[in-house]
Amino acid sequence: MSQTPPPLISPACRDALQSWLTGQAALNDASENTIAAYNSDVIDFLGFMTNHHGGQQGLAAISRISVSDMRAWMARSRADGLSARSLARKLSAVKTFYRWLAEREGFEPTAVLSTRAPKFTKKLPRPLAQDAARAVLDTVELQSERPWVAARDLAVITLLYGCGLRISEALGLKGQDAPLPPVLRIIGKGDKERIMPVLPAARDAVDKYLRLCPHPMKPEDPLFRGIRGGALNPRIIQGVMARTRAQLGLPSTATPHALRHSFATHLLEAGGDLRAIQELLGHASLSTTQTYTAVDTAHLMEVYQRTHPKA
Repeated sequence: MSQTPPPLISPACRDALQSWLTGQAALNDASENTIAAYNSDVIDFLGFMTNHHGGQQGLAAISRISVSDMRAWMARSRADGLSARSLARKLSAVKTFYRWLAEREGFEPTAVLSTRAPKFTKKLPRPLAQDAARAVLDTVELQSERPWVAARDLAVITLLYGCGLRISEALGLKGQDAPLPPVLRIIGKGDKERIMPVLPAARDAVDKYLRLCPHPMKPEDPLFRGIRGGALNPRIIQGVMARTRAQLGLPSTATPHALRHSFATHLLEAGGDLRAIQELLGHASLSTTQTYTAVDTAHLMEVYQRTHPKA
């Protein structure tokens, strides 16, 4: 699940870190990638404190970390070329660990928790324009000479754009989910459940794929299959999308996940309610969904500057 911390971290800190990571995986359903990132971020922090203070830092020592210690770690990280965005992520992991450790060990973590993350410009989602999204749907089937594979790829892409699914959610569907109902129950990140209306176009695309698919479909089988019948690897869909965008002359940001962004942005442009879009996307926080209002505003300003006679 996680790497073993290097020897320069005290055994007590190592054990505490492993306990915290185990809890994150079990209680918060953190993914393996998230656990690996947490592990690396906290190890980097604790390793710096060991070198900074000239010796192994046990639990008592790290409970006394000061504001100046935090500043020194952040300054070193930036000097090593770490971006503000990456440092903010590392700091978030360290704070989460420290909050847990302070509750367990009974110390005051204010110096760590009050440390401000460096400011950075958040990257806005890069959705496709509506005509580009339609062109993708029209072109995806041309990427394979096997009719059933072409139908499969179109069905997946249609679910990403038409229902705003993550690629893992689309590829996580089972044979028992077909034929797709008008309303689909999706289990997303953190086991968060949401109800997703399924457009007729998406249901039709999946039905066509099922009619052509040469592999038997049991209820427990993955709905979308690879050439040999196993579960479809997301890299296959990423490759299909790469060939499609090359054929259409779209930018490298036109990825499978960009179709989910496009779903949300196009709903917002059409007057969709932000809270409703939040529910459809399965976002835990409205602030995550509000990113799309910035995209919509940026698009509006672009149109204004391009078309207004006084611009």
